[in-house]
Amino acid sequence: MGIQVSRVSLFRMALLAGGALVAAGTAQAQDVPVAAEPQLASEEAAPNDAIVVTGFRQSLQAAINVKKNAVGAVDAIVAEDIAKFPDQNLAESLQRIPGISISRDAGEGRAITVRGLSSQFTRVRVNGLETVATSTDGASANRDRAFDFNVFASELFSSIVVHKTAEASLDEGSLGAVVDLNTGNPLAGKAGFTAVASVVGSYNDLSNYFGPRLAGLASWRNDAGTFGVSLSAAYQKTRVLELGNNTVRWSQARFDSVDGTDCFTRPNSGGTYVASTACDKAALAFHPRIPRYGEVKHDRERLGLTSSVQFAPTDATKISIDGLFSRFNARREEQWGEVLLRSNERSINVVNPVYDANNNMVSATLNDAWVRTEHYLRKSKTEFYQVGGTWDQDVTDSLRFTLLGGFSKSNADIPVETTMIFDDRDAQGYAFDYTDMKHPKLTFGTSVTDPANFQLAEIRDRPSSVVNKFRTLQLRTEWDVAEGFTIKAGGMWRRFNFDTEAYTRDTAVCGNGGVDRIFGTINCSASSVFGPTAVYGIPVTAQMAQLFNLGSAGQPTGNTNSWLVPNLDATTSLTKLYERALVADAGNIRGVQETTKGGYLQFDAKGELFGLRYALNAGMRYVKTDQSSYGLVSGVQATVKRSYEDWLPSANLALYPTENVIVRGAIADVITRPTLGSLTPGGSADGFNFRVNSGNPFLEPFRATNYDLGIEWYFAPQALISIAGFIKDVKSFTQSAAITEATFAQTGLPVSVLNPSSPAALNPALLTQPIWTLTTTVNGTGAKLKGIELAAQVPFKIFTEGFLGNFGVIANATFIDSNADYTLQGPATTPGGALVNVTRRAALANVSKRAYNGTLYYDDGKFSARVMGTYRSAYHEGASGTGNVLEGYGPMWNVDASIRYKVTEWLEVSVEGNNLLDTYRFRYTDIDAQRNYENNHFGRNFLVGARLKY
Repeated sequence: MGIQVSRVSLFRMALLAGGALVAAGTAQAQDVPVAAEPQLASEEAAPNDAIVVTGFRQSLQAAINVKKNAVGAVDAIVAEDIAKFPDQNLAESLQRIPGISISRDAGEGRAITVRGLSSQFTRVRVNGLETVATSTDGASANRDRAFDFNVFASELFSSIVVHKTAEASLDEGSLGAVVDLNTGNPLAGKAGFTAVASVVGSYNDLSNYFGPRLAGLASWRNDAGTFGVSLSAAYQKTRVLELGNNTVRWSQARFDSVDGTDCFTRPNSGGTYVASTACDKAALAFHPRIPRYGEVKHDRERLGLTSSVQFAPTDATKISIDGLFSRFNARREEQWGEVLLRSNERSINVVNPVYDANNNMVSATLNDAWVRTEHYLRKSKTEFYQVGGTWDQDVTDSLRFTLLGGFSKSNADIPVETTMIFDDRDAQGYAFDYTDMKHPKLTFGTSVTDPANFQLAEIRDRPSSVVNKFRTLQLRTEWDVAEGFTIKAGGMWRRFNFDTEAYTRDTAVCGNGGVDRIFGTINCSASSVFGPTAVYGIPVTAQMAQLFNLGSAGQPTGNTNSWLVPNLDATTSLTKLYERALVADAGNIRGVQETTKGGYLQFDAKGELFGLRYALNAGMRYVKTDQSSYGLVSGVQATVKRSYEDWLPSANLALYPTENVIVRGAIADVITRPTLGSLTPGGSADGFNFRVNSGNPFLEPFRATNYDLGIEWYFAPQALISIAGFIKDVKSFTQSAAITEATFAQTGLPVSVLNPSSPAALNPALLTQPIWTLTTTVNGTGAKLKGIELAAQVPFKIFTEGFLGNFGVIANATFIDSNADYTLQGPATTPGGALVNVTRRAALANVSKRAYNGTLYYDDGKFSARVMGTYRSAYHEGASGTGNVLEGYGPMWNVDASIRYKVTEWLEVSVEGNNLLDTYRFRYTDIDAQRNYENNHFGRNFLVGARLKY
């Protein structure tokens, strides 16, 4: 049988879904030749006795159609029906695609890793327009190119298409993948009015919070199919608790005494170090810097809106205008009980230390310790806007073009980031025990529920904002020169602006027994309005404090589980924190503007050669990047400009030895531009860890050559078995370069850039000591990444009928091998000495060697159920600090499940569960010693709801 070929856009492909056509998106990113029989691409063309798929199985078939009809390596996830995405989170859906793993924030997917390369190497487009969406994580906003998938409600999208191989006509900038997120397409729907509403209640068993999740869509299309409009909205409110422990890394330091042996000629401060077996062993061992248990409360609210207007006055013309708005509000509140060993070891006496084989002081009792409790609050808001337009025009039967343009903006604002701190700086009898590294035992020897033991010692507020803007204009043309041969050419202009600002109101309350750093002329003396003499702060009263009780955080018996923390309203009012003038955070007032201009020429061909069917595309993409970056250098704004060019050839080939077997191969030169934080001039100073980081505006992009080879067997309807191998030969990875044993004066930065509450700011003598490390980012050596993806999608209906035939399995596994040499700062080898540079060979950052995903499903058209399991092996994130070598995360295993029942054609009810195992997330601070950074869990999420369709 000869091959019948039609021209199908991945973004216009109409997919049969419950009697209505669901578009795989509105953007016309690229057209690909379809080297398959037309009836295999749609169940609508199947013979009368063929299996007619509905529900979840229908979405699987639709995704197979997208994959099969592409020339390059493509995977997709398609909604079962309009406003009905198969997962509650886009990132969690993406992890079911071979080669994709995710990172989580507050228990939900946030960013993706594709074939071992982190989110900074992945480009994301929404309706064909490249964009960046940022939210907040940890203590700051995403200030990089990575895309935060948790900004958007999944109900707003109809499909995700992942391009794993490059094409000349595909936007550059990715070493990993290009991900297309597609919203609705009203002209692909049925004539007349269509409406869908979803009402779901979400419950988290750790926070005991029940919140709403609402979604709705309305769409209308005229009978002639020439005009259509759609609107959709989604709203969600959640509360998640994160309970566990944290060390804020481990470090080495000299103590005041060890088991009664004095380590200095003078107690507590000053003097000279006296070497001894006990003191040297304690100084060279690693101890937790801030051992603590606590709670992080995540309150989140999402609102999303989409709209689309499409006009097709003739078969040759279609005009689409799409809009998307998303608002993501988050409130993060932390309460910790801890001991501040960091930078205070000099005054601490260690009793009964115990060491393990990894040179860790895993347990000890501490006297004269700085007991500290913290109450932290961050309020953040992310707003995303996008407006885009597309004009598709067939000029003649063989010549057509697409004109695409649009604008997007993402604002991530943190108006409040406040920390209030109580200290007890001469506490006795504090004990820590990390024999069980994941579940330490932490006990306070003095009362941490008595206000009289504490003083308000530090106040902090660090508001900031990040703004990303994208402007895009593209022209794509196609000319069918002859049967089976098409020329594609196009040009593009993009401008990306990244701007961030950050400020501080940080201060130490009092210093040296009298200088009040808040009120200026008022000191903390007996005559002060605050009462008795305060050596380092304001004495705490019951009105300034509140009691915190630790819940189920994995702590062992005997752990201290209750302590006082500052009452934020009372302490911020007392100190007039929000009336204080803002001080510029010099290292985070910076920005980058990138303007890219270029074009491409691509040749597509299909046909037979020696009886073997094939489809291919090959071409060249040219891009020129003009970069302008600015930052504060010694308090003065400096701007650096540069330009560079890239020629990026690529080729994809698909061979069809049989009707149901496809062999794919690809080769391409690709780039990813450097991280934004590394491109800006100027620097930031860390007065806690005595480090100064400077940017490098002259960093070269990551450049690589990618090789791909795979085979796919479509052995039955909805069925697929595939294997793919890939190699990424990366020419250069950026890495940190450091100068140790420097003084602060050598940095050239003013003292004003230091955090006012840091040890370096409070003790000017530290500025002249050669204890500072100066770091910047440079282009390092290259590395290779090799991997294999295995995937299977098997409906049991091909083996049996009846009840068992309604089951099916989806499974994939990814195995990756990569190695790179890292130049890092390792442990000090002499007590109190500088960190020593070491070279460590390890996997690339964010690369898990193994990842598995499996789904067992049942679908009879009326009742459906799924159980999904995902596993990701351990991975590191890159350089750590304080002498630790590479920090990262332990292996993660998650199980989700869902049940749906279609009561009528217009009503469906559902029950879902996420993170059913309530998996703990373990983070280590040293890849070899596996020192605890944190170990937290987030609880299980249960969702009960109903969906109505008109």
